[in-house]
Amino acid sequence: MGFISDALNRIQPSATIAISNKASAMQAEGKDVIGLAAGEPDFDTPDNIKDAAIAAIKAGKTKYTAVDGIAELKKAVAAKFKRENGLEYKTSQVSIGTGGKQVLFNALMATVNPGDEVIVPAPYWVSYPDIVMLAGGTPVIVQGPADKGFKLQAADLAKAITPKTKWLILNSPSNPSGAAYTRDELKAIAEVLLKHPQVWVLTDDMYEHLVYDTFEFTTIAQVEPRLYDRTLTMNGVSKSYCMTGWRIGYGAGPEVLIKAMAKLQSQSTSNPSSIAQWAAVEALNGPQDFIAANNKVFKERRDLVVSMLNQARGLHCSTPEGAFYVYPSCAGLIGKTAPSGTVIANDEVFVTELLAAEGVAAVHGAAFGTSPFFRISYATATKTLETACERIQRFCASLR
Repeated sequence: MGFISDALNRIQPSATIAISNKASAMQAEGKDVIGLAAGEPDFDTPDNIKDAAIAAIKAGKTKYTAVDGIAELKKAVAAKFKRENGLEYKTSQVSIGTGGKQVLFNALMATVNPGDEVIVPAPYWVSYPDIVMLAGGTPVIVQGPADKGFKLQAADLAKAITPKTKWLILNSPSNPSGAAYTRDELKAIAEVLLKHPQVWVLTDDMYEHLVYDTFEFTTIAQVEPRLYDRTLTMNGVSKSYCMTGWRIGYGAGPEVLIKAMAKLQSQSTSNPSSIAQWAAVEALNGPQDFIAANNKVFKERRDLVVSMLNQARGLHCSTPEGAFYVYPSCAGLIGKTAPSGTVIANDEVFVTELLAAEGVAAVHGAAFGTSPFFRISYATATKTLETACERIQRFCASLR
């Protein structure tokens, strides 16, 4: 009899966190490392949000709250969904979690049984398949073709659905690719789902506000109201509001699901931080103008990184619609030899050698289910990004 549970042995540590930790350890040793692995805005949390947290502390709002969130935050979430997405939710249909990851975790753990299948389009956020496996389910990976912008195609979704399919996870804009689905693309996916009433949709909209150029964000329950009764619409304050460390995510969906999620949360973490919840109320209800200002900077960084990576020998980088990631192909470098003498056999070797040779930390595409690619986060200072891309160009040029 093993000491560690079989469930835990089914999963792996988060690859993005592991690489970020490795980069931090190298920096602590005095090495010159530029970390482009973490999905975290470099902008500070706006002052009005900080002030709301301080006011909550001074007012003594530091006690336990309802397990899945204070009424004021649930009202703010419901108002946000109505204002921005045209979706009507009662507060009893809203769940507040310790970050978006807990909302996803609660939903899957509360509904997935052994043998259930969950369709996960690739490239995917690293945690989706592992959470499904931890719950005892089977992740069914469906590739979003690179020549289709890394987006799930309706025909491929139709082929992947079986009588065992319980969920489709849909992430737009995407981590890691930055791809975002248009209204028409979501409509095509919805048409497939309408033919399979047993399949629920878990839509991860965490990067909703981070879209560029003329792209208009929509979410699937907004595009197809007939899916409303089997959709969990998940979001949070981490990325758009520069509140990653505050750990507040939220989701809205049918009451039966929300109650099940609350039941699980009551026996795990219980309520999210009371102080962070009050800060999130201000984030959702307060001024939103800083989002557009941040996006202008993010767009400039995206364009810089895409341009510089496309000037690197052997790389090809498409221009994503949203988030703050690019997902370049390193196919042109597979089989070449690094100055260390190591053959670049795959994308994991590529990022490992890049870190060793030039001190640039990126995440290999295999961690996201699609190779040979790698992910770079451009949520860091513009000058730092320019230096990092110069190092990447130098490394690619050094391969023989």
